[in-house]
Amino acid sequence: MKPVSPLRDLQFRLEYLLLRAVVGTVRMVPLNFAVRSAAWTWRRLAPRVNPKRHNRALANLAVAFPEKSEAERLEIALRHWENLGRVMAETMRLDQIIADPSRIQIANQKVFDRYAGKLGPIVGASLHLGNWELAIWPLTIAGASPAAVYRSVNNPYVDRYLREQRKDLYPGGLFGRGRVEGDHGDSQRTARAIMDYVRRGGRLGLVCDLYDSTGLPVPFFGKDAPTVAIPAMIARRTGGRIWMSRCVRRGTDSRFEIELKELRVPRTANQGEDVRIATAEMTKQFEDWVRETPEQWMWSNRRWS
Repeated sequence: MKPVSPLRDLQFRLEYLLLRAVVGTVRMVPLNFAVRSAAWTWRRLAPRVNPKRHNRALANLAVAFPEKSEAERLEIALRHWENLGRVMAETMRLDQIIADPSRIQIANQKVFDRYAGKLGPIVGASLHLGNWELAIWPLTIAGASPAAVYRSVNNPYVDRYLREQRKDLYPGGLFGRGRVEGDHGDSQRTARAIMDYVRRGGRLGLVCDLYDSTGLPVPFFGKDAPTVAIPAMIARRTGGRIWMSRCVRRGTDSRFEIELKELRVPRTANQGEDVRIATAEMTKQFEDWVRETPEQWMWSNRRWS
């Protein structure tokens, strides 16, 4: 990490103390109360506090569901804010959620169990649906020691705290986007590091459903969207498997069902085309999952141009 000025360091420390105060407050009350309160608050305040993202959600919904009325799309957008409020509260209490086995079910447990003892190198591809933080859980409880790529936070104290809070989900550690942070050193670029990690037999989780300016344009709800191709590229080059995962919220409390699906990666003489086909198939599966529970997807993030 580059040296920072004393004033900037003081700002970082104050931000960290504020975060810890908020987390402490959220953890003081019962989990269901915290989650429901956050959902109620986000539904009412988020569109007003951040109208740009709310308008983006409505615009994205118009692309995806032109057949729906404006009122129907608005209700999906508001319910999506509710879900994000729940996720915010749950992020501060992940340890309590994963400590309660009754809160997380795996939809196709028997299918995954057949592979659990012979997983080999894996790329896990998930999307911002339900509580996406938990989508990696089947690999974790299978003893696969997964790592993940996450978006680093500029504040080093906050970044260290957030990584610490996720250590039980990702025993293999976390790779920060940009330069590798923390667990895996800071001398390599992330792309090279994660490729090497999987090539050595590692299991890696990626969230792959948002706009990527350097990605491959593939159809998403009938319109080409620049899409993360890293999962297909890594699997194609390393001989690893791609396991797609979605974490769906069941009800309005912190109870979830995780579904896994293996994505077959073509391996022909044309590597570029293999990657494109696999990326398109991944995106088509994401679309199918979003159509089933549209209120649980993150419509307020950028997806098309």
